[in-house]
Amino acid sequence: MTFQQYRCLVRSDLFRLAGEHPVFFRFLRLVLFRPGTQYLFLLRTTRYLAGKPLLFPVFIMLRLILMHLSYYYGISLPYTTRIGPGFYIGHFGGIVVNDQVILGKNCNLSQNVTLGIANRGKRPGCPVIGDEVYIGPGAVIFGHVTIGNRAAIGANCVVTRDVPENGVVVGVPGTVISLNGSEGYVDHTWERDCQH
Repeated sequence: MTFQQYRCLVRSDLFRLAGEHPVFFRFLRLVLFRPGTQYLFLLRTTRYLAGKPLLFPVFIMLRLILMHLSYYYGISLPYTTRIGPGFYIGHFGGIVVNDQVILGKNCNLSQNVTLGIANRGKRPGCPVIGDEVYIGPGAVIFGHVTIGNRAAIGANCVVTRDVPENGVVVGVPGTVISLNGSEGYVDHTWERDCQH
């Protein structure tokens, strides 16, 4: 990852939260005092430093801080997870994400969400989450399922099957009840691609 890509990812996450490009002191306030933002900033920074031999001591220090925050905030989200720009953690606590999960652009993750691996059954593997997806509190998504762009996963829903674009899923097991999507749940979307 280049520094420009790293900078773009950090800016996209902050834009999702604030709806603007924060000035330096607002940036510091968001990173220092908002747990989800703090964790995500350290996660992005750790990923950026991975594989840079000259910065290896800083990388190790950040990994240790990230591990500490993982226990402190209750967020198990490995720095190796593929996360698109504009990621938003609404509330911290009880978040468990497997490192093989792929999260698209402008996704919202609520508290007590599990995105996990299935080792056997009809869909072994991990979820692939599309762009602008809202995942509500207590939702569980596991196995090799695809969540379409702009889908909304309801609170305490258990998803074990693919969800179409704009699908609204509720219940146990998750059932598509409409195609109204995540509009109104996912705000301040980041439009640029950070892969330049």
